Amino acid sequence: MTAQKGRFLPYLGLTFLIGFGFFTMGLMDSLYDTYIPLFLKRFLPDSSFAVGGLMAMDNLLQLILIPILAIWSDRTRTRIGRRMPFIIVMLPVSAALFCLVPTVAAWSLLAFVGLLFVFNIFKTSIRGPVVALMPDQIPGDFRSEANGVINMMGGIGLIVGTIALGRLFKTSESLPFLVAGLCIVAAVLVLAIGVREKLPDADAAAAEDNPSLIFSLKQVFRGSNASVIRILFALFLWFVAYEGIKPFLSLYMVEVLKVGKGMEALGMGVAGVSSVILAVPSGYLAHKFGRRRLIRFSLVFIAAILALVPLPALLAGRLGFSPSLVLSLFFATMFLYGAFWIGVVVNSFPMLWQMATFGTMGVYTGVYYTFSQGAAIIGPPLTGAINDYAGYPGIFFFGAACMIGAFFLMRGVSAGEAAH
Repeated sequence: MTAQKGRFLPYLGLTFLIGFGFFTMGLMDSLYDTYIPLFLKRFLPDSSFAVGGLMAMDNLLQLILIPILAIWSDRTRTRIGRRMPFIIVMLPVSAALFCLVPTVAAWSLLAFVGLLFVFNIFKTSIRGPVVALMPDQIPGDFRSEANGVINMMGGIGLIVGTIALGRLFKTSESLPFLVAGLCIVAAVLVLAIGVREKLPDADAAAAEDNPSLIFSLKQVFRGSNASVIRILFALFLWFVAYEGIKPFLSLYMVEVLKVGKGMEALGMGVAGVSSVILAVPSGYLAHKFGRRRLIRFSLVFIAAILALVPLPALLAGRLGFSPSLVLSLFFATMFLYGAFWIGVVVNSFPMLWQMATFGTMGVYTGVYYTFSQGAAIIGPPLTGAINDYAGYPGIFFFGAACMIGAFFLMRGVSAGEAAH
């Protein structure tokens, strides 16, 4: 079964299994981004900037470790593959540390930050190999569809974390993290048993050539490859917005929308539901209409949605909106936000992978994360400072402006589409 047959279906089962790695990422990220700011706020009640700065710590580690580990896995050769050794060692350790988060959060700020630092080293180190596993196994023309499937799995992890496990937070702050740890270990077993890495025959010789890191990076940033530069700076902007807003959604729901305990995660959960529903269709739509076109279309709507998010709460008194109506409108905008955001996420990575070779897949993966995590480092403290001086509406308006900037950068991209 080859890409020339023009059908993704033969690769669906394998893609679904690979998606269990993304399930673990979505599960941990959703709980982390929802509840870590709440734990930190107990120690730092008067500074959103400090909370945002500490939330950027994992992104700093990701900026350093993801490219290194992704490229290291490019050059790894074992009997079980080049990505799986990292997965079966680091994910279970991440799960064990994740289970300890609520317990250590009750000790002291120093102990809590120390645990988060160690946890993020392991969680971050696995992301590059997990992400690079899919393009290793799936032909380039079908990576939008495949990325839709694995992002759907990541979205399911987000839903499990925010909607299902988030409800357990009301019963016990430790319970969601313990259940998540068990789910992660189960997902690792599925990956270890179900996925067998192998080098495609046509690329085996090239993969073994292993060009130097400097040579590979020069190829990525060569002067004629303006599309790569534009994609990277566009994704930098949209991730500044996304990562900057994400840690403050739970705080916005508690402080502005006045939701009760156990409901703090529902904003991201609702966005996750629409992302799961539309992840796979987004891949197929991009194959039909073009990846760049779908990304730009999505960015315009995301900008409009972010600008609308704070308006019901701001105008509630003037328009006579009840608190329940304001909350319902917030959930509606978050649903739309997730629906269009997945169109960007599903198709941006495949555009870069389309320009890579089998031997440089980890390099392109690493470069993607260099820019996205650089944005994630800047985003939370920047939006935290905006919140300190302009309130929560300023965060959403800033995010809308970033999305418009990314829209214009993507206009000049001419490479990265599926061949047929």
